[in-house]
Amino acid sequence: MCNLYSGQDPASYETVKRSIRLNGHVTSVALERQFWDILERLAATEGFSLAQFLARLHDELLNRHGDVGNFSSLLRVACTIYLSRGETPSDETAAAA
Repeated sequence: MCNLYSGQDPASYETVKRSIRLNGHVTSVALERQFWDILERLAATEGFSLAQFLARLHDELLNRHGDVGNFSSLLRVACTIYLSRGETPSDETAAAA
């Protein structure tokens, strides 16, 4: 069982920090590379670039809750929701496991 998890490529869980523009301000978000890959696919599924998707999601959070809180955590959970809806990791990611 543990080989599935411990055998993955360390690059997949390397933390990657990206600069993004939200509400006209530049900020950075740090996520593991695997989450960035999933977010890229999620954004494409919704018909957006990653930057557009993140900005729209951030705006919707502000409108709905008045505050964003921990945006990185929200993005990780968004990825799990996306995957639980039947999306699967790419063939390349699955092969690394």
